[in-house]
Amino acid sequence: MTDPSVSERTAAETATVDLPLSEGDRLSLGVAARLSRYLQVLIQARKMGRETISSQELAEYTHINSTQIRRDLSGFGKFGKRGVGYRVESLVSEIRKILHTSGQHNIALFGAGNLGQAIASSDIFADHGFRIVSIFDADPEVVGKEFGGVPVRSLTDLEQVVREDEVVVGVLAVPAQAAQQVADQLVEAGVKIIFNYSEQLLQVPPEVTVHTSSPAVDLLYALYFYLA
Repeated sequence: MTDPSVSERTAAETATVDLPLSEGDRLSLGVAARLSRYLQVLIQARKMGRETISSQELAEYTHINSTQIRRDLSGFGKFGKRGVGYRVESLVSEIRKILHTSGQHNIALFGAGNLGQAIASSDIFADHGFRIVSIFDADPEVVGKEFGGVPVRSLTDLEQVVREDEVVVGVLAVPAQAAQQVADQLVEAGVKIIFNYSEQLLQVPPEVTVHTSSPAVDLLYALYFYLA
């Protein structure tokens, strides 16, 4: 089984307050998940033209206790100012440094169907510093086309693209029956992180991380807390 998504983790942790980590320590899964959620809200706030945001506003958008938010952030420095809140642009930069996601990271997207085209044409990854450098598809009729300005290439080019473009993440938007084969090719090419949009349970070596995103699972999780 793969790790739960960020939304799954944060919802379960809103009732407790974790202590911040000392500088240099590895982030706990809970802290990393919450920081990722704060970053998501901050990036949306920036797109809306917001320059500052308070811990209470972050709490309303994330459903995480404002005390927990202040404790999480104060554990890494003094970012906020009483009466003003947090500077959005500055906090985005600081959280990215904490999460080691500063700079640009290259992605290979697999699947040029409806889902793949939607991902390639959206800002879902670009907003967070990820760039889709290539789309791969097994259908020769779509190879050579572009979606979101990204070319579709044959799977035979995978190793070359991973090596030349320093791809760090493979995103699978392929049918479930094709997912394992693509994952195997990614592993062989040296990619260590796979983001899986299919329902297939992937078998990969221990050094490879798989994150599976399922809207249905997220909805079931949210429904549980609504009914409980």
